[in-house]
Amino acid sequence: MNERLFYTKKAVIFDLDGTLSDSIASLKYCGDRALAPFGYGPYPESDYKYFVGDGAANLIKRALIKSGDRDLLHFDEAFALYKEYFAADCMYQVKPYDGIPELLKTLKDKGIRIAVLSNKPHVQTLEVIHTLFGEDCFDVIQGQKEGVPIKPDPAGVFAILKELGLTAAELLYLGDTATDMKTGKGAGAFTVGALWGFRDRKELEEAGADAMIAHPLELLEYL
Repeated sequence: MNERLFYTKKAVIFDLDGTLSDSIASLKYCGDRALAPFGYGPYPESDYKYFVGDGAANLIKRALIKSGDRDLLHFDEAFALYKEYFAADCMYQVKPYDGIPELLKTLKDKGIRIAVLSNKPHVQTLEVIHTLFGEDCFDVIQGQKEGVPIKPDPAGVFAILKELGLTAAELLYLGDTATDMKTGKGAGAFTVGALWGFRDRKELEEAGADAMIAHPLELLEYL
C-alpha cells in the first residue's frame, strides 16, 4: 500500500447508514409497511441490509423484485408509501455506532474537516445527523437531491471537496458498501471499509477498499 497516502488527510467523508448510524430498524420499519398493502413482506433486517445503499427508490425496487413483482407493477404506489412513512419515522430506533461520537470529536479536535455523503433523501439525512450529532458537528452534509447523481457517481464527493477547498488526495472516504468504495475510488480518494456496517469484508475487498477497520477509532491510524 502506498505510504504517501497516510498522514496527509485534511478531511473525512462519511457514509451515513451503516457507517455513522445504525439505522436498519428504521429502514425495515418503513419498508415493511410500504410493502404490506400488496401482500409482500415482512423481511428480516438481513434482507434490508442488501436492499439499501443505492437510494430509496432502489430499496423499494429490490424489495418488490424479491417479493416476485419483477415488472415493478406496484413500484409507484409502494415508493409513495415508503416516502410518506420514512418522512415521519426516519429516526425509528436509529442510533450512532459505538465509537462514532468519540471519533468525530477526535477528528474535530485535530482540525480535520468532516462531511456526510448519503443516498438517503437530503431532508432525512439532515434530520438524522442533527438529531444524533447536533447541527454544528459536520462541515458539510449532503443527502440525495433531485438532479444530483446518487452514489456510486462521485459527483457528490467532488461537490464536497469544492466546498471544503480541498483535493481528493487530501481526503479519506469511509463507508460500509461496495457503492461507497466505488464512490470514493471514482473520486480518487483513499477508501476505508467499515466492517461494523451492513455488508461484509468480501464485498469491500472486491470493491477495492484501500483499508478496512473493525472499530471507528481505528480510522485514526490512516490520518
